[in-house]
Amino acid sequence: ALGAEARFVGKRGDDPAAALAAGELIRLGVTVFGPVALGRNGVVVSIVGEDGDRAMASDRGVAPALSAHELEPRWFEDCTHLHLSGYSLMSSPIDDAAFRAAELVRAGGAAASTDLASRRVIADFGPEHLRRLLDELEPQLVFANEEEREELGSAAAAKATWVLKRGADGCAIEHGGERSEFPAVPAEVVDTTGAGDAFAAGFLVGGVELALATAARCVANLGATP
Repeated sequence: ALGAEARFVGKRGDDPAAALAAGELIRLGVTVFGPVALGRNGVVVSIVGEDGDRAMASDRGVAPALSAHELEPRWFEDCTHLHLSGYSLMSSPIDDAAFRAAELVRAGGAAASTDLASRRVIADFGPEHLRRLLDELEPQLVFANEEEREELGSAAAAKATWVLKRGADGCAIEHGGERSEFPAVPAEVVDTTGAGDAFAAGFLVGGVELALATAARCVANLGATP
């Protein structure tokens, strides 16, 4: 829908939820890679309030068990950008797989980014530990909301461009001590599930204007897909 090709790399379960998720990604044009393991697939329950805001309960299933040796270099051939979930940096052995994936794409000249995902998870994992991992990973882009940025500290990933998601206030981009703010695209909010991921996808494909437009499309629909 955004004019780019996408691939998903992850470990899936062998249950109906895995088949449903993979089938939906394929229907949307996403190429799906990764091993299938005995066990539960990752599942997220999104509880949406009357104002469109949501709370989530998640079971990651077998996903964090993805290991570096299970990755196949062909999955990353001709890749121009690798986007890593912050969750993949804060669990093992998937953290090693994330670093290996970054190594594979950078060998081909691609860039890498990450989304910090959750202030609570950062607090539980340890902000200092995550700062060290980001310094080692050296992502070109870091997506976060302002609470996650505050939890991690302003000195984290100092070389990266920070893309701060601000909900109804739009977004801000910080790099090298400079900050630029951009207003949100007006939308009737039905469901905010997936808005941050939609924003990141739009940004990676077409920059801040497409990011804001894609997020607006997402929140105007029920469900996580714009």
